[in-house]
Amino acid sequence: MHPPETRARARQIFLSGATIADAARSVGLSYRTVWHWCRDRPVPAVLGTALRCFRCRDDVDGPPDPAAYAYLLGLYLGDGHLVTTARVPVLRITCAAGWPGLIDACDEAMRAVLAEKVQRVGQQGCVNVQSYGKHWPCLLPQHGRGRKHERPIVLADWQREIVEAHPGDFLRGLFHSDGCRFANRVTVRGRQYVYPRYMFTNESADIMGLCQWALDLLGIAWRMNRRNSLSVARRDAVAALDRHVGPKS
Repeated sequence: MHPPETRARARQIFLSGATIADAARSVGLSYRTVWHWCRDRPVPAVLGTALRCFRCRDDVDGPPDPAAYAYLLGLYLGDGHLVTTARVPVLRITCAAGWPGLIDACDEAMRAVLAEKVQRVGQQGCVNVQSYGKHWPCLLPQHGRGRKHERPIVLADWQREIVEAHPGDFLRGLFHSDGCRFANRVTVRGRQYVYPRYMFTNESADIMGLCQWALDLLGIAWRMNRRNSLSVARRDAVAALDRHVGPKS
C-alpha cells in the first residue's frame, strides 16, 4: 500500500499534462500502478492539500510563497478563525464587504499557501472567505479554543523566520484586518492640519506585540495611544508603511 501523498503526487503530475509514463518515472513506480490511480481510481482531490503542506513534507523547507504566507498569517491573527471541530478543518477570514480588493487578496493568499478551492460566503456587511483543508492546522498552530485575546498567541520558530524575512507582508495582513489608514485632522491655534495616519487595534497583547516587533524590523516608528491601539503618525514612518501596506481597496 503506497502512501496517499505518493498517489496524489503522481496524479498531480498527470493532471499537469504529463503522460502516465512520466508520472510513473517521477514517483519511481510501475506504469500499471500509476495508470490504475490516474485512470481507474482517481485520487480524491483532498489529498492534494497533503502535497501542498510544507510542514508535512520532508523535501520542502518552507511555504511555496512565503510572502503570501506572511500576509495570510497577519489576516488570520486579525480577523481569522480556524474551525477544527468539523470533519475537515476550515479556515475562515471575515472581510468587510466594502473592500473587494481585500477579499480578492485574501482569496489569492489562501490559494498560494494551501487551498485548492476557496469559497466566499456573503453576510450582512461582510464576506467570509473560507477554505476547507485537513492541513490548515499544521500551518496555523495558533488555533485553539476561545478568543485570541483570552489565550497566548506565540509564533513557532519557523513562523518567526518567515515573518523576519517578510515583515512588510505580515504587517499588510495585520493592518488589512484590524487596522486602517485615514486622514487625521488637528487644529492648532485656529489652523487646521490634515495628515495621513495608520491605526492598528487589537485586544490581544500578544498580537499587538507581534505588530510592534514587525514594525521594529522595518525601522518604522510607532506609539501606543491606548492600551489596545497603536498609531503610526510620523511622516517618514507613514511613508515607509505605505510601501508595504497602503490603503485598503
